[in-house]
Amino acid sequence: MNSRLASLQPYPFQRLVQLIHGIEPPTGKKPIRLSVGEPQHAAPGFVLEALKSSLAGLTHYPATRGSAELRQSIAAWATRRFHLDKIALDPERHVLPVAGTREALFSIAQTVIDRRVNSQRPSVIMPNPFYQIYEGAALLAGARPHFLNTDASNGFRMDFSQVPEETWLKVPLVYICSPGNPTGTVLTRHELARLIELAHKYIFIIASDECYSEIYFDEDKPPPGLLQVANEIGVKDYRHCLAFHSLSKRSNLPGLRSGFVAGDAEVLAQYLLYRTYHGCALPPPTQVASIAAWNDETHVRANRDQYRAKFDAVLKILKPVLDVEKPEAGFYLWPKTPCDDEVFTRDLYASQNVLVLPGSYLSSEAGGVNPGRNRVRVALVAPLDECIEAAQRMRNYVESL
Repeated sequence: MNSRLASLQPYPFQRLVQLIHGIEPPTGKKPIRLSVGEPQHAAPGFVLEALKSSLAGLTHYPATRGSAELRQSIAAWATRRFHLDKIALDPERHVLPVAGTREALFSIAQTVIDRRVNSQRPSVIMPNPFYQIYEGAALLAGARPHFLNTDASNGFRMDFSQVPEETWLKVPLVYICSPGNPTGTVLTRHELARLIELAHKYIFIIASDECYSEIYFDEDKPPPGLLQVANEIGVKDYRHCLAFHSLSKRSNLPGLRSGFVAGDAEVLAQYLLYRTYHGCALPPPTQVASIAAWNDETHVRANRDQYRAKFDAVLKILKPVLDVEKPEAGFYLWPKTPCDDEVFTRDLYASQNVLVLPGSYLSSEAGGVNPGRNRVRVALVAPLDECIEAAQRMRNYVESL
């Protein structure tokens, strides 16, 4: 067996199952699960129709790089959304469809990490708390995770000034997530521009996880993207920049497993070679449905409206009893708990049949601290009435302490 498998941590949801094992929540209260970031809004009907109408495509092997029509629809969407120069994002060179961002964020590390850099083990920089895939991808590629703690003391932001020179010299890859999971923090244009400058100075790839980019609260202020900032500062070839997007959150299609990576053409040419062997091409019906989704914004705006209503209602209930703030974007709350986060999660489930995720399960200890400890992640993915009910139960629990 691959000896690196032993370095992987149990996945957060495995730990959650163990935490609540044997607990019998009150049967008189309907279970409400806010622990998993799985959208529960209805999938767009026209996308499902496109999927059903294209099933004949299952009789053909799909191309790894996807159809020209799919790449064109992705390039057109990204150009509109991020105000790119009209001829800057070439669908033939700068875009690759992927089977959801999770698959791509993992496999890109296997492509770009050389296991020995200057005779040293490479380091991969990532936020802490973080999406567990970043850590697993780095470890299985033979690299060492280098965590940048994001907590209340730094406004939940990655502080790249804390990375020493000797670490930068052995970094092939930096993961960022904006809007962040679980904090909802959005990286500013200045922060993205500075990171691009560092990537050009030290020669590393930026993997920007932007799967929550379409869930925000002000229609006039969408979160900026990595390619957008690269375009604005004159990096027209997107050198060292890769942006990862998905239809899972944007279009409520987590089961479709459809997304894309766009950016540096030279890196994507090598990534295509890797993916040709990896065997992860999107089925033809998935591609047709994806084209329909990327071409429409009406359902995406309606999706944001639903999240706005949930945040407004839930925060009105929780703010009087919990240290919790509205995030800049995304669909998570990241409240501070009045007790240990595991105790809070277990007892909330035991007394109220509401399930959240301990923040310490989304973080690793770095610098002597676990920045997720004594926080919980609350995914406001359930329908509005369930989110309101869950918030009221959570408040009842906190008030009982």
